[in-house]
Amino acid sequence: MKQMRRLCPIAVLIVCLAFVPNAGLSGGEGFVECANLIYAGTKSSICVSESFLSDVSRETTIRASRKFKPVKLGGAEVFDFPFAVMTGEGEFSLTTKERSNLRRYLETGGFLLASAGCSNQGWDRSFRSEIEQIFPENTLTSIDGDHPIFATVAQIKKLETKGEDAHLEGLSMGGKLVLIYSPDGLNDTSSMHGCCCGGNEILNSRNVNVNVITYALLQ
Repeated sequence: MKQMRRLCPIAVLIVCLAFVPNAGLSGGEGFVECANLIYAGTKSSICVSESFLSDVSRETTIRASRKFKPVKLGGAEVFDFPFAVMTGEGEFSLTTKERSNLRRYLETGGFLLASAGCSNQGWDRSFRSEIEQIFPENTLTSIDGDHPIFATVAQIKKLETKGEDAHLEGLSMGGKLVLIYSPDGLNDTSSMHGCCCGGNEILNSRNVNVNVITYALLQ
């Protein structure tokens, strides 16, 4: 695969990517459909760009839908989606059902990409607290720059930001990476009309998101 050109910022925690067989494609093939995760009752994000989905289809053999689909974390439909992205701003608390679903989702093969929208500290605190409650036996750990996730499609030498250094964190279960988290912005808000973002945005987040999705689907 050729190296992707440098692209823009994004802040994320959406549930993404359901493989839908025989839907919208000829020849009996399937496509990857992405959904925006609804959590803490009605909380979600409208300022997260879908642009990276087009890159997935163009730069890999994965055929991805270019539009997100809203999916409730507390509902049964979430288990139809092998890849999840969740994002937002402000403090939140998941319901008991949402916590149970998220644990079972990751235990049964799902993958979560999460990011605090616009580097929001309240959201970061809430997410870390929820992960500690849901996975008391596991911890989020920093991902080294030589991890395959930084070279799955685009060659990412560093996370480019507006200011301070940024990093990715991961959660593994049974030796398998099931969650990627960034406390900095991964939403690519510059691609969204009417959306702006402060904080320490990751400016090459579009490449990061393509790499994460591709890595997750290839595991």
